[in-house]
Amino acid sequence: MKTFVLAAVMLSSAAPLAAQSTAPTTPTTTAPAPAPAAKFTLDTPIETIAADPAAKQVLDADLDNITAHPMYDQFKSMSLSQVQPLSQGALTDAALVKVKADLAALK
Repeated sequence: MKTFVLAAVMLSSAAPLAAQSTAPTTPTTTAPAPAPAAKFTLDTPIETIAADPAAKQVLDADLDNITAHPMYDQFKSMSLSQVQPLSQGALTDAALVKVKADLAALK
């Protein structure tokens, strides 16, 4: 008798699962992909920027040949945003605005 009741309970609970529809769903439309972010930002490590020839040219042109600075090895793993407060005014806000714009213009 217990086996019969157990089988009846299992069958009754399986019925709703069998009744579910397996009809294919239609794909939904997606929003257009956002514009790609700039390849380099002021938060990108300087050595990463300098590894790209065009970006290195921007750094050196906008920041008075920064990759040849005598202490370059000490700060190259930092970003321009991190180095600015330590630069004793050498990296001005205006200079970083120019670098940011020039880096954003790179393809």
